[in-house]
Amino acid sequence: MTTYKVELASDPQELARRAAQSIATYIDLALDQRDRAQIALSGGNTPAVAYKLLAQEHLPWDRVDVFLGDERWVDSSDEASNARMLRSTLLAAGPGSQAAFHPVPTVELTSPEASAEAYATMVQEACGGNPPVFDLMLLGLGDDGHTASLFPGTEAPAVVDQWVTVGRGKGLERITLTAPVLSSAREVIFLVSGVGKQVALKRLLDPAESPERTPARLVQPRSSILVLADEAAAGGL
Repeated sequence: MTTYKVELASDPQELARRAAQSIATYIDLALDQRDRAQIALSGGNTPAVAYKLLAQEHLPWDRVDVFLGDERWVDSSDEASNARMLRSTLLAAGPGSQAAFHPVPTVELTSPEASAEAYATMVQEACGGNPPVFDLMLLGLGDDGHTASLFPGTEAPAVVDQWVTVGRGKGLERITLTAPVLSSAREVIFLVSGVGKQVALKRLLDPAESPERTPARLVQPRSSILVLADEAAAGGL
């Protein structure tokens, strides 16, 4: 059974600090054991501040491969692009800019399906394993219980025979890692902020909750999941 370790922060700024420190610690641990570390990061507004702080951490970033857990099928210059957000935060300046970023190929290919296939090849080559194994998976939690682009009521959460698939949510097609890859990571962190996430967080932590209603429950690594939440998100616990 999946276990969760919940750590609370007083506000979004403290949450960002804790997230940056936790990510840096996991990278350090991975590089103590292997030549390179592979991490998958989430998009969205919540982690952006954390990535700016993380960029200042003095780590051997030239040995870190950075991927995205999911990406909207838009041009990399689009405001909705997670790659654009990473390039303006973690990769913009400071030590973190030395990381090797592997963005999801999107509209330069012919279809979302072609993008998913290409990204699966990239992930497999960098991470190895069957499913591919990331050292760290940083995930967000939607108010509807989705994580990455595994939205309730769509086909993507049920995909177990591919490592990357096409997700559809909030009017956009997306490229997303699948539940088997999310669950194969050596370490998993959920980053949860805001009063609007109270119900979703309570469901995530409920062992009786249905993964069909809350696809984030599909993430079931061997290690405990670290849940970093601010007090606003944890108000329903």
